[in-house]
Parts: sequence; structure tokens; C-alpha cells
Amino acid sequence: MASSLLNPAARAQAAWDVTAVRRDFPALEQTVHGHPLVYLDNAATTQKPRPVLEKMLAFYQQDCGNIHRSIHQLGERATEAYEKARLRTQAFLGAGSAHEIVFVRGATEAINLVAQTFGRQRVGAGDRVLITELEHHSNIVPWQMLCEEKGAHLDVAPIDDAGELIWEEFIARLTPRTRLAAFAHVSNALGTVLPVRRMIEAAHAQNIPVLVDGAQAAPHLAVNVRELDADFYVFSGHKVYGPTGIGALYGKRELLEEMPPWQGGGDMIQSVSFARTIYNRVPYKFEAGTPHIAGAIGLKAALDYVSTLGLAAAGAHEDHLLRLGTERLGALPGLRLIGQAREKLGVLSFTLAGIHPHDVATLLDQQGIAVRAGHHCAQPVMEHFQVPATTRASLALYNTEAEIEALARGIEQVQKIFQ
Repeated sequence: MASSLLNPAARAQAAWDVTAVRRDFPALEQTVHGHPLVYLDNAATTQKPRPVLEKMLAFYQQDCGNIHRSIHQLGERATEAYEKARLRTQAFLGAGSAHEIVFVRGATEAINLVAQTFGRQRVGAGDRVLITELEHHSNIVPWQMLCEEKGAHLDVAPIDDAGELIWEEFIARLTPRTRLAAFAHVSNALGTVLPVRRMIEAAHAQNIPVLVDGAQAAPHLAVNVRELDADFYVFSGHKVYGPTGIGALYGKRELLEEMPPWQGGGDMIQSVSFARTIYNRVPYKFEAGTPHIAGAIGLKAALDYVSTLGLAAAGAHEDHLLRLGTERLGALPGLRLIGQAREKLGVLSFTLAGIHPHDVATLLDQQGIAVRAGHHCAQPVMEHFQVPATTRASLALYNTEAEIEALARGIEQVQKIFQ
């Protein structure tokens, strides 16, 4: 009777069987420096469940052939598996067509692809590209390179000291010369969830196309690119329990059709002569050469896995851990939580008075606790908070309350060493 009074998020969290989930991840069974592994570096990359490992191994053992060109059985099976992965990715993102899904190495390559094709077509001297102060370097540097090449200007919408976007400043930077806006869905350094739907609406009101970096959102949130009305959306497989070296770019089909290829080679063509090359249709004109076939197969398995578990239930569990961690770490003397946005996901970024974050991470590692230390490829965020770096613990669906407590106790041990 009591459980029926819980709200949906609380019921989902209460029903989450984290012990059963952890059994799917072989890496979590190991010890590090004599301690059970506490893996809290999920914003950098996640561990891989057995279904992903098994599907990739099965491909290499049974179906290893090249795609789209082979007549033999192995090649046909590989092609079928690869294209099923594209269909799965389409469904995961809520895209309208599989032709809107381009396989890439990850979010970084996807952003560079858009910058060097769509961006080059649209951005000229005196034009402007808008990003935010929260961006990962992957969503800064490609636009800097484009602006330097074209004589354009890179605008940056600032954040406040909670790590939230200052809305009025974002709106003020949407100008008649803004040719593109690109921003994260979720900050990798702080966990801030940006109001992307509202941001897209504001940009579209001035006919400004939008790219959303979903690398940190895809593992935690149900994404529907049509509901968001994003023009481009990118994510990396390795952050959503899939393999490294694979990711996806979603683009509205009419935009992808207009964009030139980025790389030349096999499979991105229909015909080639020394006089002329006719390019393949989308999405294949953006997939030159032999792709990461096993990676796409592993990505499908990962997306199947998280979808079967349910992102809503996983998100409720992670949110519970985030609240618990915020309370537990926030009570530690000398600890400063960096970024306390009202809406955030899965990141506890902090500094300890008098102790460098690299020392914190090193000493936590000696206790079997894996966290990240540094600028997290988000140096402008560090500059905003006037810190050289932070220690970052980031959460996933397999983390536990006991691991939050282990982190807190580990930090206390670090502080004792430096007393």
C-alpha cells in the first residue's frame, strides 16, 4: 500500500535492481589496488555489458565481412547487421528516417563533419556562430577553426555561478548574422541540463539552425530529435555503454542532402572516373571507407540494453544517487561542489581546500575509486569558476549507494593525509 503512494520517479527508483544490473558488467567484478572497483568516471566512458561484448565477438567469429559491396554470405550478414544498427539508432533518437543517421567515430567527429560541410556552406566573413560557456572542447574548437577560416566571429553565451545558462544573454546573442547555434544538451563538467527545446525554439524563430551535442544526454535521457526539432544531434556510443570509436550524427534529411561530402573514398560514391565522381545518397556519402562495423553492432546491442532496462527507471536511480552524493559530499568540510544547477544529471564536480584535484584522484585510485581530475576538456568552465581543475565523480545506472559512501569516506581519507 505504501509503495502506491510514491511518485512515478520514486517507484521507478525503488524497483531498480542494481545488483542484477551490475552482474551484466564484467569489469565491475574486479579489484584495484586490493579494493573492489568503484567506477565513477562514467562521463568519460562507461563500462560495457555482456550483451555488447557478446554481439561484437560473435561478429568477429562468425560474420566478419565487409559491408555493402560483398556478394558472399558473410558480407551480406554483416551488411544486414550494420543497417539494423542504423535503424536502432534512428529509433533511439526518434528520427524520422534511417537516412538521417550517419555513423561516425563519435560526437567529436560528428561536430567536425557538420562544421566542415554545413558550416562552410553557410558561414562567411562577418557572420557569427553561437555556443555557450558550458561547452566541451569538441564543441568549441571546430567552430573556432571555421570562424578563423571564414573571418567569422564566435559568440559565447555565459553561465552564472550555479552553472546555468543566463537566458537573457543567450537571447541577446541570437543576431541577424548568426548562421548557426551549437550547444550541449548536458554539460560534461558540471552535469547542467540546458533548456535545449527552448533554445532551439528561440534560434529557429530567427531562422538559425541548431546542432545539439548529446554526448552526455544520451546515456541518461530519452531523446526525441523530432520533438526537440534539432537540425543536428550527435552522440558517442562509448558513453551509452557501447564500444569506443562509434557514434552517430542525426541530421534533418533536407540538410544532409544539401551538404557536400567531408571525406572521399570507397562506398561514398555511386561512380568514379578520372573526369567525374557522382556521390552516393545520404547517409552513405558521409561514410567513406570501411566503417567500424563491429562498433555499430555493439552500439545496437548497447541501445537495446538501455532501452530494455528503461532510461526512465535508470534515470530515477541515478538522480537518487546524485541527490545522495550532493548531500553527503556537501557536508564534508573543505569540499566545494562546483556547479549546482537546479536541473542537472549524474555529475559531482568538486575541489578540496589545499589539495590539487590530481592528488585527490591519485589517492582515491589507491582505494579502488576511479574518478576524473582535470579540466574535463572544458577549460572555459574552469576559468569561470576560477579553478585550474576539479575532481569529477560521474554516475551510471550500475552505481550504488554504497559506492557514494565509499567515495565520501575516500575523500575523508585523502583529507587526513594532507592534514
